[in-house]
Amino acid sequence: MTKQSPENKPDIHSEEFLHSLMRKQLKLSIACALSFFIVLLGLPLANYFWPDLLAMRVWGFTLTWFVLGIGFFPAVWCIAFYFIKRSIALEDEEVAEVQSDHTPKP
Repeated sequence: MTKQSPENKPDIHSEEFLHSLMRKQLKLSIACALSFFIVLLGLPLANYFWPDLLAMRVWGFTLTWFVLGIGFFPAVWCIAFYFIKRSIALEDEEVAEVQSDHTPKP
């Protein structure tokens, strides 16, 4: 049995609260995973569709190697940073919402 506040909002320890948070985090995880796969598969697809463009030389490297060496890891770090920050924000938003419902109203 789940605990409910007077306004029918879930308690922070209830199953409903947990499932709501898990659904939001699942959506975030899917979005970040899709972003990662776009970054991961983007370079091979770009090599396939635009081989002449990616064969250009940039500071002694082909553009393919330049993008792989300089762009791939920062892109993955950005995705991970966004995931962590947004995940924490989702948790904080849910907790703040539930706690605001439990504060006494004057």
